[in-house]
Amino acid sequence: MLLALQGATVRFGGRAVLDAVDLEVAEHEIVCVLGPSGSGKSTLLRAVAGLQPLDAGRVVLDGRNQAGVPAHRRGVGLMFQDHQLFPQRDVAENVAFGLRMRGEPKRQQVERVQELLDLVGLPGAGRRAVAALSGGEQQRVALARALAPNPRLLMLDEPLGQLDRSLRERLVVELKELFGRLGTTVLAVTHDQGEAFALADRVVVMRDGRIAQSGTPLEVWQRPADAFVARFLGFENVVEATVGSEAADTPWGKVPVPEKAPQGSRTLLVRPAGVRLVPADTGLRCTVTARTFKGTHVALHLQPQDAPRLEAACALRAAPGVGDEVGVEFDAAEIVVLD
Repeated sequence: MLLALQGATVRFGGRAVLDAVDLEVAEHEIVCVLGPSGSGKSTLLRAVAGLQPLDAGRVVLDGRNQAGVPAHRRGVGLMFQDHQLFPQRDVAENVAFGLRMRGEPKRQQVERVQELLDLVGLPGAGRRAVAALSGGEQQRVALARALAPNPRLLMLDEPLGQLDRSLRERLVVELKELFGRLGTTVLAVTHDQGEAFALADRVVVMRDGRIAQSGTPLEVWQRPADAFVARFLGFENVVEATVGSEAADTPWGKVPVPEKAPQGSRTLLVRPAGVRLVPADTGLRCTVTARTFKGTHVALHLQPQDAPRLEAACALRAAPGVGDEVGVEFDAAEIVVLD
């Protein structure tokens, strides 16, 4: 195990912003930490980097306790959201910064910078001024600088947060391929679910300084640990229910549940794909209150009488208009009984 946090705790003003966190990252693994603002994800990154001392617990790298080890001796790379490039230096000088600090010979610095600029898709850009670069190009330079000293662990703090969505979506695919080729071990924090799920081998969701759930992107998406995780991932159809052997009593009436679902008082998640539209005179009668085009489908907001709003996913050609009356039935295959 390359990295292990063991009971890692950080307190600000008596409040635990990192609360006895246990987390392991294996060599060559890409782990993305997700969470809302104030959940502790950036503090976790700073604690691993040595920029934030722990009040309790340990950070272990390569089997060695990092207590008392300063940031510049931990052998980790850190890339911030705002890149923090040196504006008075050109691209090559920015990328070579860590190599100079380590006393690498000039010739090796030049070779390494050229290699990295080729790797991140900026061949021949060494003499360019940082101020003349686009946001995406600056992101690539910052990545090359972080990779230059061959860190055993690369840490990314909201690495694509300042870029527009189309550029983020393209770069996250490139990053995934690049880290795979290099065998880089990565610990990244982000608030963007799409970014995390596209990049990570494992997703960690944080809440109030603690880990709410950890698993592969597919595991977390298919089976959120609780209502908080489900809602954080963007699922709106989450209600309290009484689950029986075949159906649950909910504010929307009887809703079918998967076989062998845990019974009793539970929280129920109905994915939008599990909300099926039927004629208004059958099923649960709802009014369409809003519709949003999502590219591959239309998201509908449906308001039943005397029940919480529902979100449904519908094909564009079949989508009803705002104000239309529709009926709703539920698909047990898209329903999750949360633990």
